[in-house]
Amino acid sequence: MRAAVFEAPGQPLVIAQVEAPRPTPTDLLVKVKSCGICGTDLHLSAVTDRSGGMAPLSGGTVMGHEFCGEVVEVGSQAPGGWHEGDRICALPYIACGHCLDCLAGRGHRCARAQFNGMGELGGGYADYVRVGGAEALALPDGVDYRRGALVEPLPVALWCRFFGARHAVVSDLLAGRLDKAAAMGATDGIDASTENVVGRYKQIAGNRPEVVFDCVGVPGSQQLAMDYAPMNGRLVVAGVCMRPDNIMPVKAITKELSVRYVYMYERRDFELALEMLDTGRVDGSAMITDVVGFDAFSTAFEDLKTPSDQCKILLDPDQL
Repeated sequence: MRAAVFEAPGQPLVIAQVEAPRPTPTDLLVKVKSCGICGTDLHLSAVTDRSGGMAPLSGGTVMGHEFCGEVVEVGSQAPGGWHEGDRICALPYIACGHCLDCLAGRGHRCARAQFNGMGELGGGYADYVRVGGAEALALPDGVDYRRGALVEPLPVALWCRFFGARHAVVSDLLAGRLDKAAAMGATDGIDASTENVVGRYKQIAGNRPEVVFDCVGVPGSQQLAMDYAPMNGRLVVAGVCMRPDNIMPVKAITKELSVRYVYMYERRDFELALEMLDTGRVDGSAMITDVVGFDAFSTAFEDLKTPSDQCKILLDPDQL
């Protein structure tokens, strides 16, 4: 099969012929129909040692964890009642299904979990991907394959507005991305390259934001989030920073901030994202800025390492 293969840190992905994955009795083999490029993959492709908190990728790794597709083979003991031809997305790991973490819905904490695109378990930058029958979810009729590839990134930050927030304001250094945020449900946008973020937010809402999400994950962004937060505010750190960072703890201490770090999601988060896409409460197409085939994929991946107005680029293996 074709796949975009990681060879070494800092080098472009190579489109090559590799052996297709072989499902175990509890797995599904899925023909990839769409797979999104994630910022985490961009970061991982540059990791050279463990100093950033994550292990470097091995040469030959096939990344990609924002995927969906069509089931082409069902393991003899695969749970879920799946059939060939089913349209699915999946949690991007295969867990044991029996430990306390799995039974509590935290399969990503399973000591035996394998993660798609992180090593031995290949990801969705390929013609085919192996997923666990227990980790698969059916795509509703109202969710096509392109939106199906958005089910993984959407649970990372389902818009707060759907859960009662009066103001859901996005701050970005690239003004072109603010229009996309508005199309996804943001009530306002702040051009951080030209505007005072706190001052502009006060104009919009009358006070500082009660909850600040750091979704950037670069050195300095966590400190900015602390600076923006009000007294007794809340800070949620979702951005994956893989480089050393300096913060001034006194800012969080004197403000008595509640700081929470978040990593992954549970199955119910995927189920909610699917429901919101299916019912039209979220128009996922607003995120998609380009769709490419294998011929253009490596270049598209490299281009995303430089900030631009691009948001979500999808790989469509069938696109010429």
